[in-house]
Amino acid sequence: MDTKILLENGTNELEILEFMLDGNSYGINVAKIREIINYTPITPVPNAHPSIEGIFMPRDTMITAIDLKNCLQKGSSDPSGLFIITNFNKLDIAFHVDQVIGIHRVSWTEIIKPGATVSTTEDGVATGIIKINGKLIIILDFEKIVCDISPETGLKLSDVDQFQHRDRNNVPLLVVEDSPLLNKLIVDCLHKAGYENLMHVENGAAAWNIIKECIDQGSLKEHVQCVITDIEMPQMDGHHLTNLIKKNDETKDIPVVIFSSLINEEMRVKGEALGANAQLSKPEIGNLINVVDELVL
Repeated sequence: MDTKILLENGTNELEILEFMLDGNSYGINVAKIREIINYTPITPVPNAHPSIEGIFMPRDTMITAIDLKNCLQKGSSDPSGLFIITNFNKLDIAFHVDQVIGIHRVSWTEIIKPGATVSTTEDGVATGIIKINGKLIIILDFEKIVCDISPETGLKLSDVDQFQHRDRNNVPLLVVEDSPLLNKLIVDCLHKAGYENLMHVENGAAAWNIIKECIDQGSLKEHVQCVITDIEMPQMDGHHLTNLIKKNDETKDIPVVIFSSLINEEMRVKGEALGANAQLSKPEIGNLINVVDELVL
């Protein structure tokens, strides 16, 4: 798989792997994918969630296999097809699909938030929709799918308990996260840790508009002293936002913390090249607060 795009900086583009499931087209960000293999026999796990097919060990690495058709309430998959083996949030997971179609390179500006075109079954597990060659491809929220199956893989909210009862402070932070649930959880955790002056938006374009408006008004320091951003977002991704901030003389000294499920070796290299001050995987909400403390207090 050609993943050169992983090392390109600030293009606001991504590559989507299109795959088929029950006759419908779905997509996944190539940055999440380790490899694609033919279906291989798996070992069932007793008392596992109904969407977990079992485990298998290619090259001595134990991987959990998830029946994506079952997750979308479309029945169960036959012992055929393909496994898309992914790595995100420090987890190795294989998703069982029927067929892989190919890779599309697209701009985040082309991806729209789910709306009436998404059925009730898929609503809530889609992060975006893109139209390619007249066909709608639903980009699934794989983090939510995994978290629904195994909640302990999500944000470790208990890590925030140690920060309670701290002194309140008024350092202005800007949180950029497209998932309404995660946006709220991050903001709530920062509030609990003492940060009271928070703005939060759903994509990099909205964040950059706020920053530009503050520059025009001469109020940047009063409103934005640190940016916490996801990577995958419609309209403008976190890498492009970081690039804009760090290449602008008026904003280059604002600390940028990338908080994303995609943090791996390749993406870390990219974030460093763009000038990110810190990069953390999404389960590490306690570490996020420690890093923000170091950068702004």
